[in-house]
Parts: sequence; structure tokens; C-alpha cells
Amino acid sequence: MKKSIGIASILIAIIVATAILSPNFLTAYNIENLLRRTALFGILSVGVGFVILTAGIDLSIGGVVCLAGILTPYLLTQMGWSPTETVAMIVLMSIAIGVLQGGLVAYGRIQPFLVTLCGLLMFRGIARGITQDQTQGFQGQFQDLRWLGNGRISIPWVEHFAVPAPVLSLVIIAVLSMIFLNRTVWGRWMKALGRNPSAALHSGIPVARLQVLAYAICSLLAGYGGLLFVCDVGSAQPSDFGNFYELYAIAAAVLGGYRLAGGEGSVIGVIIGAAVMQVLRNAITLVPWLPDTAEFAVIGIVILIGVLGDEFLRRYAASRVRTQTKGIS
Repeated sequence: MKKSIGIASILIAIIVATAILSPNFLTAYNIENLLRRTALFGILSVGVGFVILTAGIDLSIGGVVCLAGILTPYLLTQMGWSPTETVAMIVLMSIAIGVLQGGLVAYGRIQPFLVTLCGLLMFRGIARGITQDQTQGFQGQFQDLRWLGNGRISIPWVEHFAVPAPVLSLVIIAVLSMIFLNRTVWGRWMKALGRNPSAALHSGIPVARLQVLAYAICSLLAGYGGLLFVCDVGSAQPSDFGNFYELYAIAAAVLGGYRLAGGEGSVIGVIIGAAVMQVLRNAITLVPWLPDTAEFAVIGIVILIGVLGDEFLRRYAASRVRTQTKGIS
């Protein structure tokens, strides 16, 4: 909770500073766009949080986003599938990807970094191969499906403003994730696994199945996120769609309070972290004296600050425990 309050304070400070430096920041159009992008990246960030909670990492998110995003219009327009069949295919494919990667980590004992790095390359390569590297779009059709990504939900008591449809998806996913992590035995086991894998194993916790589940959830949300992203923009080029999205997701999770060592994290914090990343991107675009080319430098700095902060807090907590132990003895 303390970490969530801290990152929320940083978000408010960035919003205030950007609003002062750019008059276009608080326009209805810009706020709506910020909410949409925060929701889309927030979905990816909530997913990667499950993997980080188990002391893992998933670098394949951008590749899964690309594959799901490219296949959605491809199956609809080129293969003649219905929206229901297409969505079902994306969901099942995403879960299968997560189960495969989680199985290699849990049962094959292969480092998550290597497994998911290979996945990042493979899934984008598959998308490029299936479509022969051609841009895929909806050809002006399937507006009902596209509403999930580019739709708006009107608020009766607020004029001239609507909540982007992806926000609804994020709220549902966030609520379900919080219930799972805080109100179910599987969620408590997942936290215990991240804190001490060896102790979790000897306590009878199904460590391998929890790891597979974490990667399956992450890939499912990445696939669903890819579907929403392409529904929002309307078309996608397989060579660059979803590029570096895993960095935004991981950065949001770290900023939101997830320890890279595992065992600790907050869904609300992750969403706030995703908002920080998107407001920073928006500020770089709107503030005249900030160069657009600085975006990835800012992301790198933010991730480094998050990692350093996480390490400092870990060492500080360990130091306090040692001090209290000595005082008792």
C-alpha cells in the first residue's frame, strides 16, 4: 500500500507539471486518449505482474501482442472466420503459449529469460510468416468487435466526455486479479512461491503448476491486449506491431510495487505504474522542449529507478529485521 501511495504521488506530480507546461494536456481529447492507452498497457502490466510475483519474467509479451493483433484481422478478412471464432482462437492460442512457456520454465527448468526471449522472436516471426509480412486491417468491417478497442462509454452526468471501452476491460481484469490474489488459496500460494520457492515446495504447494498458471495468465492478457490494440488502431504491420510493449509492461509492474525477486505486488499499483508510463510518453509528445527521441531513454531511466528503489527497500527491510533480532537476543 505504501508503494502504491508513493507511485500515485509521482503520477500526480507528473500530471501537474505537464498540465502547467502544456495547455493541450487537460483537453477532453487528450485525457480520453490517455485513459485508453493506460487501460491497454495496464492489461499487459497486470498480466506480467503474475509472472513477476512468482520470481519469473516474460519478455515475449510484445511477440504475443503482435501475433494476436495480426491474426485477428487476418482470420476475419482473409480466412473468413466469424468474430466469435476469431476471439476464441486468440484466447486459446494465448493460453497455449503461456502453458508452453510456463511448462518449459517449471518442468524443463529452463531460465525464464531464455524461454520468453525465444518466444518474443518466434511469435513475431510466425506472424510475419503467416501474413508474408503484409499489413493486416479490418477493411472497414467488424465494427462491433472493434468497439472493444476503440469504443466509448458515455457518462450520463458528464457532458462532452466518454470513458474509452478498454477501461471497462481493465476494471474487470483488475477486480478478478485482486480477488484471485487476495481471496483465494492459489493467490496466497503464488505469493508464497515468490517469497521463498524452496519453502513453498517443501510445504506442499504445487510450485510447478503455479508457475504454469502465472505464464498462462500473462500470455492470455497479452493476447487479449493485442486484440484490443489492433481493434483500436484498425490495422497492424507485423514487423513492428507490439515492439517493446514488454518493456512498458515490466516497467509499470516494477513501478507499481512488484518486486523482481518475487512474492510482493499490488494490482492497483501496477495500474498506477502504467498510467505513469503513459503520462510520461504524453508529456514527451506535448512539451515542446522535450525531444520525441527521448522516449526510450525515459523508459530505461524509469526501470532503473524502479530496480534501484526495489533493491534499496529490500536491503533496508533486511537490515531492520537483523537489528530487531539482535535487540531481542
